[in-house]
Amino acid sequence: MIPNKPERIVDLNTLEEEVLLNQRICDLPLTIEGTWLQECIDTLYGELDAKQIPFRPECYLADEWLSPKDEPVIGIPFYLAHPALIRLEKKMMLEAEGETRAWCLRLLRHETGHALCHAYRLQHRKRWKEVFGSPAQEYPATHRFRPYSKNYVHHLEGFYAQFHPDEDFVETFAVWLTPGMDWRKQYQGWKALAKLEYVDHLMGLIQGKPPKVVEGKKYWRLRQLRMTLKSYYKRKRTSWAEDFPDFHDDNLKRIFCAQDDKPEDGYAAGKLIRKHQKILINEIALWSGEKKHIVHNLLKSILARCQELKLYVKDSESVALADLTSYMTTLVMNYVYTGWYRGDKAQRKTT
Repeated sequence: MIPNKPERIVDLNTLEEEVLLNQRICDLPLTIEGTWLQECIDTLYGELDAKQIPFRPECYLADEWLSPKDEPVIGIPFYLAHPALIRLEKKMMLEAEGETRAWCLRLLRHETGHALCHAYRLQHRKRWKEVFGSPAQEYPATHRFRPYSKNYVHHLEGFYAQFHPDEDFVETFAVWLTPGMDWRKQYQGWKALAKLEYVDHLMGLIQGKPPKVVEGKKYWRLRQLRMTLKSYYKRKRTSWAEDFPDFHDDNLKRIFCAQDDKPEDGYAAGKLIRKHQKILINEIALWSGEKKHIVHNLLKSILARCQELKLYVKDSESVALADLTSYMTTLVMNYVYTGWYRGDKAQRKTT
């Protein structure tokens, strides 16, 4: 009988980046136990203790932050389990979601709201549906929000409570759970206060009561992720392409030109944009039906990128302006119908 080969131990601290990227995620020597993540989870459990809620959502390493549908568990991104992977995530994605203790706890409270709902089947209550809406509602492909609405609490960035009834409850619960949060004072005069009062009442009903569902399936967990880190980031960067500074680069280089290729009478693309900023915003908003502040924010990002790339007008002003208007109108119309500037944007997981 041939003895089993000893398992190869990977030292993430010493691997060169290219070698690290070729590692399969499932082979990475990662665990929650003994890391700062365990400390955050223990803090979360303490917050639940303080509210007399006898529920401890089991946490596991997954491909991203999530609580799978109907399962009372929480997935935490695997990269948060090791400093080398946090650095890699930040290099590849510009940030590592949940990398600080405060940020991690905000996300844990959010996901605990999902897990709690699944564990106690709260979303099946009639009053829950009256307050937050039907949980059976489909998650929209578009996340459009009203930034000044007082119907929703603010917990995570991006006005996430407005996305779906489930997220409305979860964000409201997270605010309610946050230690030291005087939510009655902070949300005084807001319609969201009635939701917080209902959550406070609902949590009183389950105080001291064990959850109806204790164990759950751990979807997208670490040991199921057989792709390499290189493949993982290729897919992730493609999905989030418009969030990167270079999203516009290829198209802007077609409309304008680099400094070395500019004609004698060529001038900076930024000058053209600033000169016609008002008409660009007004016309695109008029014909697309989109709000001016959305168009304005898009134009600001394009202006900044033109300046960063040092682009110049290569054709006549009228041609460059027409090309830029066409490009921006296409982006805005994609945004109107899909919620993303790319029309082929894949829907992200929402929990």
